[in-house]
Amino acid sequence: MIKRVEKTKIMHRVVVSNGIAFLGGIIADDVSVGMQEQTAQICKKLDAVLAMAGTDKTKLLSAQLFITDMKAKDGMNAAWLEWLNGDDLPARATIGVADLGDPSILIEVVVTAAV
Repeated sequence: MIKRVEKTKIMHRVVVSNGIAFLGGIIADDVSVGMQEQTAQICKKLDAVLAMAGTDKTKLLSAQLFITDMKAKDGMNAAWLEWLNGDDLPARATIGVADLGDPSILIEVVVTAAV
């Protein structure tokens, strides 16, 4: 069975299949702030979207963080680690990208989680 949650114009925010929740990319609402603040906003949004899928951050399996400035990675990591318990860290990749569609968007996060 496939469960789709929160349809947008181009996708569903979450698709759940076989006990795995696949989240679409999440960006910050206020992109006028720096990397650390955008990451903190995204983490808060992830809590809400994971809850819609019937799961939470303790069940994260993997994360892909797309960032436009590798020099700002320390700030991103600080917000990420403030959000996550050090025992529940997912497998993770941080990918440097040139463009996320708007120069103000510094980070986009995609995660999967067990349900």
